[in-house]
Amino acid sequence: MIDFIEGKLVEKTPTYVVVACGGVGYVMNISLNTSSKLQSDSTCRLYTEQTYVRDDLPRFYGFFEKEERILFRQLISVSGVGGNSAMLMLSSLSADDIQRAIASADVNLLKSVKGIGEKTAQRIIVDLKGKLGKMEGLTDKLVFSDNKTRNEALSALVMLGFIKGSAEKAIDKVYRAEGNVVSVEHLIKQALKHL
Repeated sequence: MIDFIEGKLVEKTPTYVVVACGGVGYVMNISLNTSSKLQSDSTCRLYTEQTYVRDDLPRFYGFFEKEERILFRQLISVSGVGGNSAMLMLSSLSADDIQRAIASADVNLLKSVKGIGEKTAQRIIVDLKGKLGKMEGLTDKLVFSDNKTRNEALSALVMLGFIKGSAEKAIDKVYRAEGNVVSVEHLIKQALKHL
């Protein structure tokens, strides 16, 4: 798994870029939000995600910010939402708007994205509302603020045999109760109390 690619931006369109790195040109699909933040002919770093349309057909996505990649991963975890639909959402709405729509169950805003019908919008809200957490009715930024710590703790809990969904809920409870947790060990210990 490749976490990011850093290199020279040799080609840029609104929907994909080519980044030259180590003598190889990587083609990555991007959102309009990422496209607007990239400068042509400059060095850039894109956080990457790979999905498969079929077993033999990988598709690569690049994100200017980690938070956008996190949201992309959450969107494609919803049944019926593929990489193209998630990219269309991230191009049509800002990440904050999507998170707000999920937190406030705003079906109409999600439906405003081409290709997202009412049932899919409702499924996105039902599946992701708990994962994003709440803070004053909006998305809990604490979940995203130290994602490395959160991911390491989640991986450890899954390796210990806990179901991923249960482990995520336990970790989110710790974040809501304590705020931004600094130590992976502390986060795991506290999450274990909720499992």
